[in-house]
Amino acid sequence: MTTGSFKVPSELQSIYQQRFDRKMAYRNRMWQVLVRHYFQALIPADAAVLDLGAGYGEFINQVLCRERYAMDLNPDTAKQLQPGVTMLAQDCSQPWQLPAASLDVVFTSNFFEHLPDKHALRETILQARRCLKPGGRLIALGPNIRYVPGEYWDFWDHFLCLTDRSLGEALENNGFHVTCSIARFLPYSSVGRPDFPSWVIRAYLAMRPAWRFFGRQFLVVAECQ
Repeated sequence: MTTGSFKVPSELQSIYQQRFDRKMAYRNRMWQVLVRHYFQALIPADAAVLDLGAGYGEFINQVLCRERYAMDLNPDTAKQLQPGVTMLAQDCSQPWQLPAASLDVVFTSNFFEHLPDKHALRETILQARRCLKPGGRLIALGPNIRYVPGEYWDFWDHFLCLTDRSLGEALENNGFHVTCSIARFLPYSSVGRPDFPSWVIRAYLAMRPAWRFFGRQFLVVAECQ
């Protein structure tokens, strides 16, 4: 998580350590399953991929592709990245340290809600559009405020409330075309939840009817125009 009202790296570091350090092994196993059994199919083998708000690199470390980038302000992020992943330590609403049309995929999970306002989100979307090639893909997961109205505020660094529809509208109005919008995808959070075996996560991904009952995060996929 990065940027927004939490631009002080030490605070980002502290929040992430308190929230996730004890669950690092489980989160890595969880993301290994999510990437292998769902997200890898959305990412070409020759793609250049940026993980926006990369955290501890749980996603980008698992992805098989040509070039891998991670953007975050947390000082601990770089320590967790595998060799070959390029770190970009910067505010995502400022010009990205990447050339125009240099990326094939921008992936972000549980990050947009940490931005302070819609202006910061719009600037971030515009930077993604600038850096993506025509037809490049933005993949975004996040808490759907329609389904987590109260629990959403249990996290100190949550600011921006979004649904699949509001994010889709923002993307459509800023140079993207939404190709997939799932209002209920993954459960809300792994924080304070049991560590499920990998086979349970695989089974959940394969049982789409279950998403309607347990999914409280949206998944939005959009192509750069």
